[in-house]
Amino acid sequence: MVTDNQVRRLMKLMQTERTRGLAAAKAGMDEKTARKYVSLGRLPSQIRKEHAWRTRKDVFGGVWEEARSFLEEDVRFEAKTIFEWLQRKYPGRFSDGQLRTFQRKLKRWRAVEGPGKEVMFAQKHEPGALCSSDFTHMEELEITIQGQRFAHLIYHFVLTYSNWETGTICFSESFESLSEGFQNALWELGGVPEKHRTDRLSSAVNKVPNVEEFTNRYQGLLNHYQLKGVKIQAGEPHENGDIEQRNYRIKRAVGQALLLRGSSDFNSREEYAGFLANLFRHLNSGRKERFQEECRVLHSLPKRRLNDCKRERVKVGPSSTIRLQHNVYSVKSSLMGEWVEARLYAEQVEVWYGQSMIERMPRLRGEKNHWINYRHVIDWLVRKPGAFAQYRYRDDLFPTSRYRMAYDLLKETSPGSADKDYVKILQIAAGESESGVDDALRMLFDQGLPVSGEAILAIVNSAQKIPPVREVRIDAVDLGMYDRLLGLREVG
Repeated sequence: MVTDNQVRRLMKLMQTERTRGLAAAKAGMDEKTARKYVSLGRLPSQIRKEHAWRTRKDVFGGVWEEARSFLEEDVRFEAKTIFEWLQRKYPGRFSDGQLRTFQRKLKRWRAVEGPGKEVMFAQKHEPGALCSSDFTHMEELEITIQGQRFAHLIYHFVLTYSNWETGTICFSESFESLSEGFQNALWELGGVPEKHRTDRLSSAVNKVPNVEEFTNRYQGLLNHYQLKGVKIQAGEPHENGDIEQRNYRIKRAVGQALLLRGSSDFNSREEYAGFLANLFRHLNSGRKERFQEECRVLHSLPKRRLNDCKRERVKVGPSSTIRLQHNVYSVKSSLMGEWVEARLYAEQVEVWYGQSMIERMPRLRGEKNHWINYRHVIDWLVRKPGAFAQYRYRDDLFPTSRYRMAYDLLKETSPGSADKDYVKILQIAAGESESGVDDALRMLFDQGLPVSGEAILAIVNSAQKIPPVREVRIDAVDLGMYDRLLGLREVG
């Protein structure tokens, strides 16, 4: 068989040899063959016919129409599913080893005759034109704070031209988290792009029947920074593909940085936040050139930030509580019956009355939760100690585990007065020191002494120094004892 190299050599020899036969001989081919390629002026590979015939019988030829009917009905059918159906219908006709052949046949049908696939159109990005953001969950990285699982999200912000990015730790996809993270990003950036794109967050985008495209609060945030909002279509997350891809990459980068660090445990949330900030700085350091292009065209920031809070006017109920976002919070009993203003931030709640802030408490996540401060209700609980046993939010009135242990012990030793005695202990904690009472309880437990309000008050008011927590020592196990036991067993 004549090769392309032989023909190329023939053409070259034709320029130097006296006869065609001599050139053909030196090229390693017959003179008649040489004459053929000289007249054609083409290489063997250029005139070879494509292999378009089957070399073996199509084992699926007789059942292919049945198999294809599945795909015409629903293209989501997998080759293995159809193949197993064929095996059940035609027992013994198809072996498991023929699955790969069927998969190749089905793959070719999808490529040649199957329905068209969705086309992704690469977009052209302009400096300073668009920023994009989203919330991404971080649970899969198993980050802990002092050994405790730290369930959280990151509000992730990206400039789509330079890929400059930053993020803020948060715990929900609320508007307050969106506002705080978005404003943190803009003020760190030092300027404002033309547009901001987000997915269809309920905190930012109204549902379809609503005439207004965005919620009032989100539109107000955009107006404050003179930004135009852009949202993706329902069910089309790829339209926010820039941030979706960066979400994947930032989690991978965090995971790799944790491997280098050697631990995913941090001493505090502040240490973890610093770790993330350093990682973002490192990632952004390789994007300086395109980032500087963006900085030159960014709009100026406004003179101040917007408050990252939602304000609600609520009335304090007869149980000295207020209800916010389907959660219950306690306030001072003196406010019962009064209207107060609650300011809900991403992670805390402030209660204002008469232009003064009178309470700050952690914001509860989710719904149907409660936060009751025993100091708010202790004065009346002392007068009505019988209400403690069946109090709906009783579990909130155990500041530490030792308080709970004290109540359980009182229930065992003096069940008739346990509620009254425990409420007295809470009153001492509110008036003196919660940690001081906790230390006094530890001392009484360690010494096996009875728990009472009088004993605790005496310890708290005394100058006595409470010994530190005992160190628990576990003696090393003597493995030799197992050898001795086995020896005795053999003797027996």
